[in-house]
Amino acid sequence: MNAIDNHRIERRDFLRLSAAGVLSGTALAADKAPASPKLTLATFSADVTPPVGHPLIAAWLPPVARIDDPLRALGVVLLGMGQPIVLCAVDWCGVGNEAFAIWRKALADAVGTVPSRVALQCLHQHDAPLVDFEAGHLLEAAGAPAMFDRAFFDRAVHTTAEAARRSLADARPFTHVGTGQAEVEKVAVNRRVPAPNGKVVMRSKPSDPAGDSPEGVVDRWLKTLSFWNGDEPLAALHYYAVHPISYYGEGNVSSEFVGLARQKMQEDQPNVLQVYFTGCAGNQNASKYNDWSHEQRAVLRDRIYRGMKAAWEATRRLPVSEYAWRTEPVQLPVRNEEWFGAARSRKVLEDPKQRLSERGHAALRLAWLERAERPIELSCLTLGRARMVHLPGEPFIEYQLKAQALCPDDFVCVAGYGDYGPMYIPTADAYAQGGYEPTVANVGPCEELLYQKLAKLLG
Repeated sequence: MNAIDNHRIERRDFLRLSAAGVLSGTALAADKAPASPKLTLATFSADVTPPVGHPLIAAWLPPVARIDDPLRALGVVLLGMGQPIVLCAVDWCGVGNEAFAIWRKALADAVGTVPSRVALQCLHQHDAPLVDFEAGHLLEAAGAPAMFDRAFFDRAVHTTAEAARRSLADARPFTHVGTGQAEVEKVAVNRRVPAPNGKVVMRSKPSDPAGDSPEGVVDRWLKTLSFWNGDEPLAALHYYAVHPISYYGEGNVSSEFVGLARQKMQEDQPNVLQVYFTGCAGNQNASKYNDWSHEQRAVLRDRIYRGMKAAWEATRRLPVSEYAWRTEPVQLPVRNEEWFGAARSRKVLEDPKQRLSERGHAALRLAWLERAERPIELSCLTLGRARMVHLPGEPFIEYQLKAQALCPDDFVCVAGYGDYGPMYIPTADAYAQGGYEPTVANVGPCEELLYQKLAKLLG
């Protein structure tokens, strides 16, 4: 059986599961109840480091030349709340559409739950794999370099699922959740800087014309949600919104400054699993404070580490009195510009004179057009006054701030970079302002729609 036949079988399975509501984001009733006295937590870690020679960010960058530090899939399994719940963060650039559904289902099958109770988010550093089956097949058919290696992807999914399955044997009771936050200094800035003509310019380093502009709209707070068995900490989940990029494009695989900060926390607390989730960082980077030197990665790492440590030290523990798991499907709009359409995108894809990144974006657009009618699922886990919101693509920081504003008395953590199919999710104004993000976004203006969905999700 050849690769095309395999793909057709996968497509049939994917469509069957979508029709059954397993993958499509079909609305589920809110799972809400007082907390059980038998709540337990399992933690897992899997190595998902690509081999030397593997494409990075869809082959737009030089391939893997060396491993600076390993990439991991880290997560927790929550038991005792009905069917198990999985929260998993992967040190990859992105996983979209069918590939996302397959990884999510593998985790669900491994722990005995359904995909709608699995939150799978990526870190989104750039020297890392980006996987989309549909786009990959289109690029292959057009004679472009491979976007990723399917055998490696399958191994990564299997390894992660097996780690989650094995973790169940060592599940520990948890009785409390901890919440703590701290301001991170001199890291995140808004990379879209207003220009006098009403448009925006993107800054990437201090020497840019707008590089030393004010930080702009950001969320400076790093939030840490932790799980405890009485006085014993079991796991800490950290959330912060910034593109995790100090430098890239040299083939040096790394979990970047945020993953290295996470590792320092892990060394401080070897018995407490440390997990990091990138928040709504579509329009966030560290450009005001990053000169792209190798040395600056350690500087940014230490600033994130200090934020994590301060948030940990500020943690308040509360008994888990109740829980809720909610999902909300959303069908994001397709762009209606002529240049975005299938005919134009296919022309770019099949033109070998186009830059590989342009052909890749065209393939990702075509992949999105193929699946756009299937909803994407938003989810939220509530544990007492703590809430963890999971969003797709690369949402702008405004969506994170909106989620927090909807529940001002709660501790709201937001993770972006779930299903990467939509790519950027800008605010409505951004489309008129122009710039990189709304140019490559696969979705049209959807700010009000997403705000409505967030309001329903957060209840």
